[in-house]
Amino acid sequence: MPPSSSAPRPSLLGVFGHPDDESLLAGGILAQHAAAGAATAVVTATWAPDSHRAGELADALDILGAGTPRMLGFADARIRDSAPDRPRLCDAPLEEVAGLIVAHIRAVRPQVVITHDAYGQLTGHPDHLRTHQATLLAFHAAGLEHLYPQAGDPWQPDALYAATHPDSGVGELGVLLTRVGKKVLSVPDEHVTETVDVSDCTDQKLAAILAHRSEAARERPLPGILSRLPAAERESIIATEYFTLLGRRPAPGGASVLRLSR
Repeated sequence: MPPSSSAPRPSLLGVFGHPDDESLLAGGILAQHAAAGAATAVVTATWAPDSHRAGELADALDILGAGTPRMLGFADARIRDSAPDRPRLCDAPLEEVAGLIVAHIRAVRPQVVITHDAYGQLTGHPDHLRTHQATLLAFHAAGLEHLYPQAGDPWQPDALYAATHPDSGVGELGVLLTRVGKKVLSVPDEHVTETVDVSDCTDQKLAAILAHRSEAARERPLPGILSRLPAAERESIIATEYFTLLGRRPAPGGASVLRLSR
Protein backbone atom coordinates (compact mmCIF):
# COMPACT_ATOMS: atom_id res chain seq x y z
CA MET A 1 0.00 0.00 0.00
CA PRO A 2 1.58 3.32 -0.99
CA PRO A 3 1.65 5.91 1.79
CA SER A 4 -0.69 8.87 1.65
CA SER A 5 0.96 12.28 1.35
CA SER A 6 0.00 13.11 4.92
CA ALA A 7 0.95 9.79 6.54
CA PRO A 8 4.14 10.05 8.58
CA ARG A 9 6.85 7.49 7.94
CA PRO A 10 8.33 5.56 10.87
CA SER A 11 11.92 6.07 11.94
CA LEU A 12 14.15 3.22 10.76
CA LEU A 13 17.30 1.49 11.95
CA GLY A 14 18.93 -1.01 9.62
CA VAL A 15 21.28 -3.63 11.11
CA PHE A 16 23.33 -5.42 8.48
CA GLY A 17 26.41 -7.61 8.23
CA HIS A 18 28.62 -5.72 5.78
CA PRO A 19 29.08 -2.35 4.18
CA ASP A 20 26.89 -2.47 1.02
CA ASP A 21 24.14 -4.68 2.53
CA GLU A 22 22.21 -1.58 3.56
CA SER A 23 22.15 -0.23 0.00
CA LEU A 24 21.42 -3.53 -1.72
CA LEU A 25 18.68 -4.74 0.63
CA ALA A 26 17.02 -1.61 1.96
CA GLY A 27 18.47 1.35 0.07
CA GLY A 28 15.09 2.24 -1.36
CA ILE A 29 13.26 2.12 1.96
CA LEU A 30 15.97 4.15 3.65
CA ALA A 31 15.94 6.77 0.90
CA GLN A 32 12.14 7.05 0.83
CA HIS A 33 11.87 7.46 4.58
CA ALA A 34 14.70 9.98 4.78
CA ALA A 35 13.12 12.03 1.96
CA ALA A 36 9.85 12.08 3.91
CA GLY A 37 11.60 13.46 6.98
CA ALA A 38 11.84 10.24 8.99
CA ALA A 39 14.99 9.58 11.02
CA THR A 40 17.08 6.76 9.53
CA ALA A 41 20.32 5.09 10.61
CA VAL A 42 22.37 1.98 9.87
CA VAL A 43 24.45 -0.33 12.06
CA THR A 44 27.09 -2.41 10.24
CA ALA A 45 28.48 -5.43 12.06
CA THR A 46 31.78 -6.04 10.25
CA TRP A 47 34.85 -4.15 9.01
CA ALA A 48 36.94 -1.76 11.09
CA PRO A 49 35.95 1.91 11.29
CA ASP A 50 39.36 2.87 9.82
CA SER A 51 39.11 0.52 6.83
CA HIS A 52 38.59 1.60 3.23
CA ARG A 53 35.11 0.14 3.29
CA ALA A 54 34.14 2.43 6.15
CA GLY A 55 34.75 5.41 3.89
CA GLU A 56 32.67 3.84 1.15
CA LEU A 57 29.89 3.15 3.66
CA ALA A 58 29.95 6.79 4.75
CA ASP A 59 29.47 7.87 1.14
CA ALA A 60 26.60 5.44 0.62
CA LEU A 61 24.80 6.51 3.80
CA ASP A 62 25.19 10.14 2.82
CA ILE A 63 23.50 9.40 -0.52
CA LEU A 64 20.64 7.59 1.26
CA GLY A 65 20.26 10.23 3.97
CA ALA A 66 20.97 7.64 6.67
CA GLY A 67 23.48 9.51 8.82
CA THR A 68 27.01 8.41 9.58
CA PRO A 69 28.38 4.86 9.93
CA ARG A 70 27.72 2.95 13.14
CA MET A 71 30.21 0.10 12.89
CA LEU A 72 30.55 -2.72 15.41
CA GLY A 73 34.00 -3.44 14.00
CA PHE A 74 34.05 -7.25 13.92
CA ALA A 75 36.02 -9.06 11.24
CA ASP A 76 34.30 -10.44 8.16
CA ALA A 77 34.08 -14.25 8.28
CA ARG A 78 35.97 -14.53 4.99
CA ILE A 79 38.31 -11.50 5.13
CA ARG A 80 40.42 -11.63 8.28
CA ASP A 81 42.21 -8.32 7.68
CA SER A 82 38.86 -6.49 7.56
CA ALA A 83 39.38 -5.95 11.30
CA PRO A 84 42.79 -7.43 12.22
CA ASP A 85 42.55 -6.88 15.97
CA ARG A 86 38.97 -8.06 16.45
CA PRO A 87 37.32 -11.51 16.35
CA ARG A 88 35.26 -12.57 13.38
CA LEU A 89 31.60 -11.73 13.83
CA CYS A 90 30.64 -15.39 13.48
CA ASP A 91 33.03 -16.29 16.34
CA ALA A 92 31.95 -13.54 18.76
CA PRO A 93 29.54 -14.50 21.57
CA LEU A 94 25.97 -13.92 20.45
CA GLU A 95 25.06 -12.04 23.64
CA GLU A 96 28.01 -9.69 23.16
CA VAL A 97 26.97 -8.82 19.62
CA ALA A 98 23.34 -8.40 20.71
CA GLY A 99 24.38 -6.05 23.52
CA LEU A 100 26.18 -3.78 21.07
CA ILE A 101 23.09 -3.68 18.87
CA VAL A 102 20.89 -2.96 21.89
CA ALA A 103 23.04 0.10 22.61
CA HIS A 104 22.41 1.44 19.10
CA ILE A 105 18.68 0.71 19.29
CA ARG A 106 18.48 2.64 22.56
CA ALA A 107 20.54 5.50 21.17
CA VAL A 108 18.63 5.84 17.89
CA ARG A 109 15.17 4.95 19.32
CA PRO A 110 13.71 3.72 16.01
CA GLN A 111 10.13 2.65 15.48
CA VAL A 112 11.18 -0.05 12.99
CA VAL A 113 14.32 -2.21 12.84
CA ILE A 114 15.34 -4.02 9.63
CA THR A 115 17.90 -6.83 9.35
CA HIS A 116 18.74 -9.97 7.38
CA ASP A 117 16.42 -12.94 7.06
CA ALA A 118 16.91 -16.34 8.71
CA TYR A 119 18.77 -17.73 5.69
CA GLY A 120 21.37 -15.01 5.92
CA GLN A 121 19.99 -13.58 2.68
CA LEU A 122 20.10 -15.21 -0.75
CA THR A 123 23.71 -16.36 -0.46
CA GLY A 124 23.58 -17.58 3.16
CA HIS A 125 26.64 -15.62 4.25
CA PRO A 126 27.58 -16.52 7.87
CA ASP A 127 27.89 -12.83 8.81
CA HIS A 128 24.34 -12.20 7.59
CA LEU A 129 23.06 -15.13 9.60
CA ARG A 130 24.87 -14.02 12.76
CA THR A 131 23.56 -10.49 12.34
CA HIS A 132 20.01 -11.84 11.99
CA GLN A 133 20.36 -13.87 15.17
CA ALA A 134 21.87 -11.04 17.21
CA THR A 135 19.35 -8.45 15.99
CA LEU A 136 16.42 -10.72 16.81
CA LEU A 137 17.74 -11.06 20.36
CA ALA A 138 18.50 -7.32 20.60
CA PHE A 139 15.03 -6.30 19.41
CA HIS A 140 13.39 -8.15 22.29
CA ALA A 141 16.04 -7.14 24.84
CA ALA A 142 16.16 -3.42 24.06
CA GLY A 143 12.89 -2.65 25.85
CA LEU A 144 13.71 -4.54 29.04
CA GLU A 145 15.50 -2.47 31.66
CA HIS A 146 17.19 -5.40 33.40
CA LEU A 147 18.84 -6.64 30.19
CA TYR A 148 22.03 -4.84 29.14
CA PRO A 149 21.51 -2.03 31.70
CA GLN A 150 24.88 -0.53 30.67
CA ALA A 151 23.55 0.02 27.13
CA GLY A 152 21.27 2.94 27.93
CA ASP A 153 17.64 3.55 28.82
CA PRO A 154 15.18 0.93 27.53
CA TRP A 155 13.53 1.48 24.18
CA GLN A 156 11.17 -0.96 22.49
CA PRO A 157 10.77 -0.56 18.69
CA ASP A 158 7.34 -1.22 17.26
CA ALA A 159 8.41 -3.79 14.67
CA LEU A 160 11.29 -5.91 13.42
CA TYR A 161 11.47 -6.81 9.74
CA ALA A 162 13.81 -9.04 7.75
CA ALA A 163 14.83 -7.98 4.27
CA THR A 164 14.29 -11.04 2.11
CA HIS A 165 13.59 -12.39 -1.40
CA PRO A 166 10.50 -14.46 -2.27
CA ASP A 167 10.73 -17.37 -4.69
CA SER A 168 8.72 -15.45 -7.28
CA GLY A 169 10.83 -12.30 -6.90
CA VAL A 170 14.31 -13.70 -7.49
CA GLY A 171 14.08 -13.78 -11.27
CA GLU A 172 17.19 -12.72 -13.17
CA LEU A 173 19.05 -12.01 -9.94
CA GLY A 174 19.09 -15.72 -9.15
CA VAL A 175 20.56 -16.49 -12.58
CA LEU A 176 23.28 -13.88 -12.10
CA LEU A 177 24.24 -15.19 -8.67
CA THR A 178 24.29 -18.81 -9.81
CA ARG A 179 26.51 -17.84 -12.71
CA VAL A 180 29.26 -16.69 -10.32
CA GLY A 181 28.88 -19.76 -8.09
CA LYS A 182 26.71 -18.30 -5.32
CA LYS A 183 23.75 -19.83 -3.51
CA VAL A 184 20.20 -18.63 -4.08
CA LEU A 185 18.16 -19.06 -0.88
CA SER A 186 14.74 -17.50 -1.40
CA VAL A 187 11.70 -17.86 0.86
CA PRO A 188 8.16 -19.02 0.00
CA ASP A 189 6.05 -16.12 -1.26
CA GLU A 190 3.70 -16.35 1.71
CA HIS A 191 6.57 -15.47 4.06
CA VAL A 192 6.74 -11.96 2.61
CA THR A 193 4.56 -9.51 4.53
CA GLU A 194 5.64 -6.27 2.81
CA THR A 195 6.44 -5.69 -0.85
CA VAL A 196 7.67 -2.13 -1.38
CA ASP A 197 7.96 -0.35 -4.73
CA VAL A 198 11.11 1.80 -4.59
CA SER A 199 11.20 2.63 -8.30
CA ASP A 200 10.94 6.34 -7.44
CA CYS A 201 14.46 6.28 -6.01
CA THR A 202 16.36 3.64 -8.00
CA ASP A 203 18.90 6.24 -9.17
CA GLN A 204 19.65 7.12 -5.56
CA LYS A 205 19.77 3.48 -4.53
CA LEU A 206 22.10 2.58 -7.38
CA ALA A 207 24.39 5.50 -6.56
CA ALA A 208 24.61 4.21 -2.98
CA ILE A 209 25.37 0.68 -4.18
CA LEU A 210 28.12 1.93 -6.49
CA ALA A 211 29.56 4.08 -3.70
CA HIS A 212 30.92 0.76 -2.42
CA ARG A 213 33.65 1.13 -5.01
CA SER A 214 35.87 -1.76 -3.98
CA GLU A 215 32.94 -4.19 -4.32
CA ALA A 216 31.68 -2.65 -7.56
CA ALA A 217 35.11 -3.17 -9.10
CA ARG A 218 35.07 -6.91 -8.44
CA GLU A 219 33.40 -9.65 -10.48
CA ARG A 220 31.52 -11.76 -7.92
CA PRO A 221 30.05 -9.26 -5.40
CA LEU A 222 26.56 -8.04 -6.23
CA PRO A 223 27.57 -4.36 -6.64
CA GLY A 224 30.00 -5.47 -9.35
CA ILE A 225 27.38 -7.66 -11.04
CA LEU A 226 24.85 -4.82 -11.04
CA SER A 227 27.37 -2.28 -12.34
CA ARG A 228 27.85 -4.32 -15.53
CA LEU A 229 24.17 -4.82 -16.36
CA PRO A 230 22.14 -2.82 -18.88
CA ALA A 231 20.21 -0.06 -17.11
CA ALA A 232 16.74 -1.54 -17.71
CA GLU A 233 17.72 -4.98 -16.39
CA ARG A 234 19.46 -3.46 -13.37
CA GLU A 235 16.45 -1.31 -12.51
CA SER A 236 14.08 -4.27 -12.66
CA ILE A 237 16.23 -6.01 -10.03
CA ILE A 238 16.56 -3.12 -7.57
CA ALA A 239 13.13 -1.46 -7.93
CA THR A 240 11.34 -3.72 -5.43
CA GLU A 241 12.26 -4.57 -1.83
CA TYR A 242 10.72 -7.39 0.17
CA PHE A 243 10.35 -7.78 3.93
CA THR A 244 9.06 -10.29 6.46
CA LEU A 245 7.65 -9.19 9.81
CA LEU A 246 9.67 -10.99 12.51
CA GLY A 247 8.45 -9.34 15.70
CA ARG A 248 6.45 -6.48 17.13
CA ARG A 249 6.07 -4.53 20.34
CA PRO A 250 3.98 -6.36 22.96
CA ALA A 251 0.60 -4.61 22.90
CA PRO A 252 -2.56 -5.41 24.88
CA GLY A 253 -5.71 -5.85 22.86
CA GLY A 254 -3.98 -6.97 19.67
CA ALA A 255 -3.04 -3.51 18.41
CA SER A 256 -2.11 -3.43 14.73
CA VAL A 257 1.56 -3.53 13.80
CA LEU A 258 3.25 -0.52 12.25
CA ARG A 259 3.65 -1.17 8.53
CA LEU A 260 6.78 -0.26 6.63
CA SER A 261 4.74 1.36 3.89
CA ARG A 262 3.15 3.93 6.18
